[in-house]
Amino acid sequence: MHRHFAFLSAAWLALPAQAQTIEVDLELVLMVDVSRSMTQNELEIQRQGYAAALRSAGVYAAVRSGLLQKVAISYVEWAGSQNVIIDWTVIESQEDLNGFADTLLNSFTIGQRRTSISEALSFGAEFIQSNSYEGMRKVIDISGDGPNNQGRPVAPTRDAVVAEGIVINGLPLMTKEGMGTQWHLDNLDYYYETCVIGGPGSFVIPVLNWEDFAEAVRRKLVLEIASLPMTENVQPIQYALRDPSDCLVGEKIWEQRRMDWAQP
Repeated sequence: MHRHFAFLSAAWLALPAQAQTIEVDLELVLMVDVSRSMTQNELEIQRQGYAAALRSAGVYAAVRSGLLQKVAISYVEWAGSQNVIIDWTVIESQEDLNGFADTLLNSFTIGQRRTSISEALSFGAEFIQSNSYEGMRKVIDISGDGPNNQGRPVAPTRDAVVAEGIVINGLPLMTKEGMGTQWHLDNLDYYYETCVIGGPGSFVIPVLNWEDFAEAVRRKLVLEIASLPMTENVQPIQYALRDPSDCLVGEKIWEQRRMDWAQP
């Protein structure tokens, strides 16, 4: 009898430990555009802006407003590919937010080629679904200074991500500096509303001037983390009622540029 018990105990101890899921109020992946259409100055403003927003009292208050009072956040840079800068991190305190911001500022950004919003969304969804957290809400927060021009079409990719229960919010960068001017798309915010964002309560906060960037990020993070009602300046998009639009405009611009370059 005792030998049998000892055998079972040894067998039980030999089994691989099951990874435990950590419950949080929110799983939030920050997908940040680092395409070469942005200057080094713009890339630095982005890092500084996210760090300042994360350190703000408003973001900390949003974290504390949740049922569990903790969220899981990650920071990923993207263009034609993706690069995880900060892996999933549990945020419960102001010290956690400050530490996340410090790590961010100690990293260095290198611009990448092309702009694949679709692949960024697919990566973000897989990054959420494969982590060890279980959030009451799951959100991809994606910034960008232009339309999709590489990879799968963005609209059906967006639809597939939303079908997994993930909300997509957008931060279209509508500034005009450096190489980005030749890829400029008028009404980029409308493109994001129509082709990129989705899910219940999804929204867009456009950035028109870089001096407004940190405040735009702070507002967006507070809305996402606290899941607050939308303000009059941040209206939710009625996902099922969008007007049809040309979500392949970025691919068409790229093809036209390629044809121009090929001409003698």
